[in-house]
Amino acid sequence: MLGLIKPGDWLVMVGGAVATAWLFAALWQGHAADKAVVRAGGKVVAELSLAQNRSFLAQGPLGTSRIEIRDRRARVAQDPSPRQYCVQQGWLSKAGEAALCLPNQVSLELTGAKKVYDSLNY
Repeated sequence: MLGLIKPGDWLVMVGGAVATAWLFAALWQGHAADKAVVRAGGKVVAELSLAQNRSFLAQGPLGTSRIEIRDRRARVAQDPSPRQYCVQQGWLSKAGEAALCLPNQVSLELTGAKKVYDSLNY
């Protein structure tokens, strides 16, 4: 089977592999985040820089959620919601990532210089 592949075929396969790797590196990677936006009850309650390590307490109807910022990453460290989905989300580091604590109506979203879209609508 390998005898049927000619030198030009190898060149096309290697070129395609290199182009695929370059496109992945250039386009698939997420953009760096520089700010954490905390919302409670649908309103923005804080815009926090990721450059400084800190904790922030956001008040929701079920109680207090603790947002933690460390090493240019952010997470919901504690939340009174029953299933803890937003805590299980873990550390967020790229622009556009979010953790939603729906029962407590608190959310954490990372933003950057470039707006990231999940999908585009007309």
